[in-house]
Amino acid sequence: MPSYRRIIRSLGWNKISVAISLLIFFVAASTLYHVFRNIQFGKVFAAIEAQSDQEILCAGGFVVAGYVFLTFYDVFALRTIGKNNVPFLVAAFASFTSSTIGHALGAATVTGGIVRLRIYSGFGLSAVDIAKIAVITGITFWLGNALVLGGAMSFAAEAASMVDHLPSWINRSIGLAALSAIACYLIWLIPRRRALGHRQWRIVLPNARFTLVQIAIGAAELTLVALAMYSLLPPSPKVAFPTVLVIFLTATLLGTISHAPGSLGIMEAAMLIGLPQFQKEELLATLLTFRILYFVIPLFVATIALGLRELRLVARRVTTRDHSRQTL
Repeated sequence: MPSYRRIIRSLGWNKISVAISLLIFFVAASTLYHVFRNIQFGKVFAAIEAQSDQEILCAGGFVVAGYVFLTFYDVFALRTIGKNNVPFLVAAFASFTSSTIGHALGAATVTGGIVRLRIYSGFGLSAVDIAKIAVITGITFWLGNALVLGGAMSFAAEAASMVDHLPSWINRSIGLAALSAIACYLIWLIPRRRALGHRQWRIVLPNARFTLVQIAIGAAELTLVALAMYSLLPPSPKVAFPTVLVIFLTATLLGTISHAPGSLGIMEAAMLIGLPQFQKEELLATLLTFRILYFVIPLFVATIALGLRELRLVARRVTTRDHSRQTL
């Protein structure tokens, strides 16, 4: 295809992507306006105070476990592209900081890529390598979503209907289609090693056996984060975990597609629409606590950790320079 056609095609897709993001944003803003217009903030603060330490600790434990599995995104990607010289702890640190900061600032591929490049450049990785890592981690995320959300939608299609207002049979069909897509992808990988891209952009995909590991990483991380949200919900009324799982993952996907920093507002609107059986004030209290546990505290930790790393590198360069002067 001539280069100008590729450019036109790319611009056309970008317009569609922007239009989808704006649509999600305006629907979420309208929903939040109607919610907050009648909200009693005193009840929200009372609901936050009513949350037990045990609930918060339990949710915090699931958040930590989720971030542990999140670190495996980069570890797996590095092994896939053959960059085995990067130590595990460095890969885990890069995965945690890039994902946390990237999701908080929005446009995670770009902002997270800058953080990754800063960390991995010391181990000889180039911007092309960072782009390859972004592709592999993206595949991990979407495969995990396809398995968990596809399975949950097949089991609890009515929950998805609360958010997208589609008939249950359509949502169940979407879930089964997602599971079928995973099966087809694995079958496609079985005969031989597959690759994406050309020349320096070429990425050899993992075989079917290691793709199962990749799917497990993405699915475990998403499930643990959903469990953190579930453990913070009010005890009454009782809602089954698969129902919350479908609504929560749909909310996070909408936030991802919207490119809003930290999915701010998008996730809240989708959860409020999908879980109308809860009092709005109590559900908002749950969402605020979850946002602090999953977004605010990790962002603070990642920022401090990255800043300390930069200070250590500066101190090391100063020490090396002074030592060089003394030896001259």
